[in-house]
Amino acid sequence: MVFSSNVFLLYFLPLFLLFYFICPKKFRNYVILVFSIVFYAYGGPEFILILLGSTTATYYIVKAMVKRKTESKQKASKWLCAAAITLNLGLLVWFKYANFLVDNINAIISLFHGNGIQLAKIVLPIGISFFTFQSITYVLDTYRGQVKPMDKLTDYIVYIMMFPQLIAGPIVKYGDVEQQLRHRESPPEECLHGFYRFVIGLAKKVLIADVIARQADVYFAADLSTMDMGTAWIGILAYTMQLYFDFSGYSDMAIGLGRIMGFKFPENFNNPYVSGSITEFWRRWHMTLGTFIKGYLYIPLGGNRRGKSRMFFNLWVCFLLSGLWHGASWNFVLWGAFHGFFIVLEKLLSGKRKSFHFPLSTFTTFILVMIGWVLFRADNIGHAFDYYKAMFSFNFQGFSWDAGSQFYTTLIIALVFSFLTIFPFGRKIEQVVFYKNYGTGGHIVAWLVSIVLLFFSIAALNATGFSPFIYFRF
Repeated sequence: MVFSSNVFLLYFLPLFLLFYFICPKKFRNYVILVFSIVFYAYGGPEFILILLGSTTATYYIVKAMVKRKTESKQKASKWLCAAAITLNLGLLVWFKYANFLVDNINAIISLFHGNGIQLAKIVLPIGISFFTFQSITYVLDTYRGQVKPMDKLTDYIVYIMMFPQLIAGPIVKYGDVEQQLRHRESPPEECLHGFYRFVIGLAKKVLIADVIARQADVYFAADLSTMDMGTAWIGILAYTMQLYFDFSGYSDMAIGLGRIMGFKFPENFNNPYVSGSITEFWRRWHMTLGTFIKGYLYIPLGGNRRGKSRMFFNLWVCFLLSGLWHGASWNFVLWGAFHGFFIVLEKLLSGKRKSFHFPLSTFTTFILVMIGWVLFRADNIGHAFDYYKAMFSFNFQGFSWDAGSQFYTTLIIALVFSFLTIFPFGRKIEQVVFYKNYGTGGHIVAWLVSIVLLFFSIAALNATGFSPFIYFRF
C-alpha cells in the first residue's frame, strides 16, 4: 500500500484515525501495530512473517544483551550485540545483495569459461533498508547504554513497523521516539499541522513529481545515440526535480502522519538544491541517512580523529557504502564514489580557495548533483555513460519543445519551490508554513488550501492510477 493511492486516502487512513482516536491512550500502540501489519501485508504479504520474526528475535536478543551487561558479563553482551547486528544485516545482504553478488561472481567465472552459479531471483522486501537501519540504532544505542530497552515486545514492533515511515523513512533513531512510544499527546493544533504537512507532501508527489516523471521516463528511454544536448539536460533536470519532490513528498507525508499521532519524526530534507557545496548538499539531503552514517559508521571508523589520510579513507568508505545502500548495482557504487570524490576534494581545498557565493557556488553544486543523478537514474553503467555522451555532445540539432505545456509549467513550479529559500522572503514563507502557529485565520486559510490540494491530488490519482514512490525500491 502506498500513501498516494485512493485505497490509503479514502479507506485505510480514515479507518485508522477513527480507531486511533476513539481508543483509550493505553491501547493506541496496539491500533498502530494492527494497522501497520495490514499496511505492510497489503503490498508484501509473503514478507510479513520475516519482518515480524526478525523484529521479535532482535527484541529478545537485546533483552538478553542488556541483562548480561548489567551482570558485568561483557564478553557475552558483545556476542549478543554482534548476533543482533548480524541477524539484521544478514537479512539485508541476502535479500538485497545476493543476486548482485552472484551476478558478479558469474561474470568473473565467465572470463575463465566456467559454469556460473545458479540462484533463483530473490524478491526484495519493501522498505528493508529502512527498518534494518532502525533495528541497528536500537541494538547499538541500548548496548551503549544511551537508551533503555523496551519493556513490551509490541511497543518495539510498533517502533520498527510504524506504517508512516516503515517503507521509505525518515530513518528514526530509537532514542528520538523512545519516550513518545510510551507517552505522547495529540493536541488539535498538532493534528491540524500534521494534516497540512501530509497534504503538502501528497501534492508534491502527485501534482509535481508524478507529472514530471512521465516525461523524464520518456527521455531516459529514448534513443540516446540521436539525442541532442539540450534534450539530455532537460531530461536530467526533470529527473532531478522528480526525485526530490517524490522523496521529500513521502517524508512530508510521514512526518505529517506522525504529528497527527503525537510523534515528532526528524526532518529529512532542508532545501538541498540551494547548497553551495557537495558537503552542504549532504547536510540537507536525506538528513536521517547522513545522521545514521555519521553516528554508526563514520565515527566508529575513527571519523577525523586519526589524521587526514584516515579521515579521507573513512569518508570514501561511507560514501561507497551509501551508494551501495541505495541499490545493488555498480552505478550506485559509482554514484557514491562520485559524491565521495567531491567531499574529499572540498576537504583538501578547505581554506586554500576563495569563497564563492550564490549564484556561482549554488549553480556549480546543482550541476554536479545533476550529473551524479544520471548514475542514480540509469539502468546500468553503460546506459549512464551513453546519457553522459548526449549531455556533452554539443549537438543542438533536433531539439524541440514538444514535451507539452503541463510538463514545462510543472517543471518551472518545481524549480521555483526548490530555490525559493535562497531568498529571505522564501525562508520566511517556509517558517510560516511549516513551523509557526497559525491562529484562527491562518488555520482557516491553511484548511481551505489543504482541502483544495487534497481534492486535486485525489482527482489526479483517479486519472493516473498506481503511483509508487521512487525510494520504495531501496
